[in-house]
Amino acid sequence: MPPPAEESDVSTADAPKSSAEEAPEKRPPGHVRETIVIIVLSITAVLTAWCGFESSKWSGEMSIAFSQASSARIEAARQDGIANAARQADLSIWSVYIQARAQGDTTLATYVERRFTPHFEVAYRAWIAEREPTLGPFGMKEYVPPGTTEAAAADQRADSRFADALRNNQRADNYTILTVLFALVLFFAAASTRLGGPRAQWIVLGAAITFLVIAIVILATFPIEF
Repeated sequence: MPPPAEESDVSTADAPKSSAEEAPEKRPPGHVRETIVIIVLSITAVLTAWCGFESSKWSGEMSIAFSQASSARIEAARQDGIANAARQADLSIWSVYIQARAQGDTTLATYVERRFTPHFEVAYRAWIAEREPTLGPFGMKEYVPPGTTEAAAADQRADSRFADALRNNQRADNYTILTVLFALVLFFAAASTRLGGPRAQWIVLGAAITFLVIAIVILATFPIEF
């Protein structure tokens, strides 16, 4: 006589599960290695993009510095032209003064002396105080025609910005070169998934990780421009 339906259901529910159902799902061989490869590739891709961004930023800074250096050179030339014009005017007045003194024309000499430019008069007074050395007022350190200081400052600013431009260019090149090292990381990481044996795959992956660590250490020493 068949057992009641309720007893059959209970016996089925209480029956032990098969060994196949109890066994945990096994991961495929190489799962850990593939996970590491994905992590390495992801980090390398992000850092490569960052290097490209920084290289473009430093290239922009280089262009700005070169432009500012060029503008400073132009300003220096303009101020130097002003100084040369003032110097020529002082030379013209001075030649008349010297001629008047040579001829003993004190009236003309006094008249010309009163028309010395302020910056030349400072040098002239210093020249008189030094008992008229042969160099003349133009050789005195007190003689500074207008535009001389501005020209020197502009030249110094141009030299400084030119040096900054060269430095920024080198920084952009450093970031660009570093992308080559990251490319090696990508190459070895990708190659590690295609080699035959697991041992060879781990060796190549280890080389990729080594290159990645070296590149990260080098990258940490580079300046950042936002």
